[in-house]
Amino acid sequence: MGTTLILAEKPSVAKNIADALHIKGKQDGFIEGNGYIITWAFGHLLELYDAKDYDAKMTRWKLENFPFIPSRFEYKVKRNPRNRSKADPGAYKQYRTIKTLLNRTDVEQIISACDYDREGQLIADSILENIGTSKRVYRLLINEWTEREVLEGLKQVRPNEQLKPLRDAGITRQWTDWVIGINLTSVATLKYQVGRGKALNIGRVLLPTLKIIYDRDKEIKDFKSKDYFKLVGTFHTANEETYQAVYTEGKKDKFEDKNSLLELQKAIEHQRGTIVDKQVERKKEYAPWLFNLSNLQGDITNKYKGWTSDKVLKVAQTLYEKKYITYPRTSSTALDESLVGKTKRVLDVLAEDLPYKDELRFTRSKRIFNNQKVESHSAIIPTYLKPKRLTPDQQVVYDAVKNRFLVQFMPIAEYEETILTTKIVKHVMSGIFISKGRVQITEGWKKVEKIQSQQVELPYVSIGEAVILEKAEVTAHATKPPKQHTEKTLLKVMETCGKGYKDDQEEDGVIEVLKGFSIGTPATRAETIKKLKDVGYITSNQKFLTCTDKGVKLVETFPIQELFDLEYTGRLEKTLADIEKGTVTKQALLDMIFAFTKDSVEKIKQDQSITISEVKSSSGTKEKLGQCPACGGSIIEGKKGFGCSNWKKGCTFVIWKNDKFLATMKKRPTKTMVQSLLKNKVAYVKGLTSKKGSKFNAYLRYEKNPDNSYYSWSMEFKK
Repeated sequence: MGTTLILAEKPSVAKNIADALHIKGKQDGFIEGNGYIITWAFGHLLELYDAKDYDAKMTRWKLENFPFIPSRFEYKVKRNPRNRSKADPGAYKQYRTIKTLLNRTDVEQIISACDYDREGQLIADSILENIGTSKRVYRLLINEWTEREVLEGLKQVRPNEQLKPLRDAGITRQWTDWVIGINLTSVATLKYQVGRGKALNIGRVLLPTLKIIYDRDKEIKDFKSKDYFKLVGTFHTANEETYQAVYTEGKKDKFEDKNSLLELQKAIEHQRGTIVDKQVERKKEYAPWLFNLSNLQGDITNKYKGWTSDKVLKVAQTLYEKKYITYPRTSSTALDESLVGKTKRVLDVLAEDLPYKDELRFTRSKRIFNNQKVESHSAIIPTYLKPKRLTPDQQVVYDAVKNRFLVQFMPIAEYEETILTTKIVKHVMSGIFISKGRVQITEGWKKVEKIQSQQVELPYVSIGEAVILEKAEVTAHATKPPKQHTEKTLLKVMETCGKGYKDDQEEDGVIEVLKGFSIGTPATRAETIKKLKDVGYITSNQKFLTCTDKGVKLVETFPIQELFDLEYTGRLEKTLADIEKGTVTKQALLDMIFAFTKDSVEKIKQDQSITISEVKSSSGTKEKLGQCPACGGSIIEGKKGFGCSNWKKGCTFVIWKNDKFLATMKKRPTKTMVQSLLKNKVAYVKGLTSKKGSKFNAYLRYEKNPDNSYYSWSMEFKK
């Protein structure tokens, strides 16, 4: 029997698979033994071409070069972050390793073991298609990396071609974001930004998310506070117990007319009252739903200072790769009904040392197991492996997931709510005094997270019992504006496209999420919020998010309003979900996006010239080092080189700081060297290093080639 090659998404996952198969043969870039070779990518090992890779003219941003949509999308090995012109050495080496292994004659079949989502599907398929293979490819589809799950999953691999809709959704998302991002970011920066610096970033998910924060900020700014008043009475009973009650007419206990309340206050103070109604009701409090990613992020960022959604996802991912929790990038708050047996095993393991273990009862409740509430992946739960050593950050996330799992199997919490109605005896008044009391009867699931319930105890009284109004007080209040968004509330609006969501809805299951109709995916929302901060569109103060001036200007002046529209973006995300289900074709959405991009570029080109972003040099005006030999402009120092200030007009003259010719002699251009070259056409450079390692000095020139527009170096040893 031939060898099976397994391609994992990351080295840590490859090790988990190797451990499950008891393979110890670690090699350079793979693990081999027992008829298996296990190798890995580093997430996205390949990335889409840059625009300039398709056409050299795209090296310089010019309005006339856009819209730019390649006829065929190409992939290259992930770039070196320090030098985008070269492949990342580690990524290139691993890509070559995978190619070598794939072409080994003893390898008969391949199993793609990347994450079971559209990004994981894209990672493996892009590598396999780029290298090219005629060998059979299968797909491992599991939700956790424990030994039991890996071995079971390997028995049930599916032909990879069955996952084509998932791959199509991944490709469409990637190409869509590239086309919108490259085109609209470029033309928006050229049109609306003054100065060189970070581009004016335009994105399909970025802009509607910014608009959510902008809308809340505007709501707060436009809010006009209104004063209102309450009449609060303090009563005492025959047993000298006291309780407070609020004056209510109908269902109204807030009044705009203070004077009428003051008159009523004087008229009724120290009057006798009667308990005219008493309602006592026992109420149930169900445990919150199991976590999906957005709810986990919201819960932790709300409870712990310094946590962001992005951090929660990264920590959860490490726990997943360490086999302690199930797949975190899920939108579901329930478990697949096929997981009943596995879930009971997990509960049995986790319950062993708990002080409340006798209260835990396994149940097949529809609140926990419900196929109707599972979209691709089940909710996040712990695995049967109990962690022995975690970092403090990992402990926070693991405990949150574990506790949310345990509360599902604890008794329902119960409290008793009492509503007393008191009426003043001798005064003819249209209203009554209402008191509400609440006493926790059964702690239930709250014991797991040590939740302290708010208790308001009322004295024991009976209907018809007489009481005395000890004092009445008119209290002043004012309506409050809505609160600024936090990452918790923002994630919820993104998840539901704002449909039916209110900030005060604490129960995670109150909202019926429209399946697939959202902004971004569980995997990308945290990244979007982080990017909004990084590009300077929003800022955070403690846990509250608000728009910057730059973000406000972008929302109010950028002409492509569809990109701010939650409905529009939600429909795009819904279409991606439909491609994943195989009900919509990849090409249908791509054609629509390409047409939208072309129209948007033309609209921006024809728009009035306004400034959304002004990038100022940190050192004020850039120092002019000399005259550009190509166009007569000014040469200034940039981050990556010494270039012409007329670069926007098309001048390409530059001396790169990582110049290859100088690098062979272990030298980088300096400001003094460039000034000398521009002024004297020659620079005397000391401390150059020869191939043999010896030091020498020389005169260098940087001059235009007679046959083309390129500049190149020449060296002299005598002036």
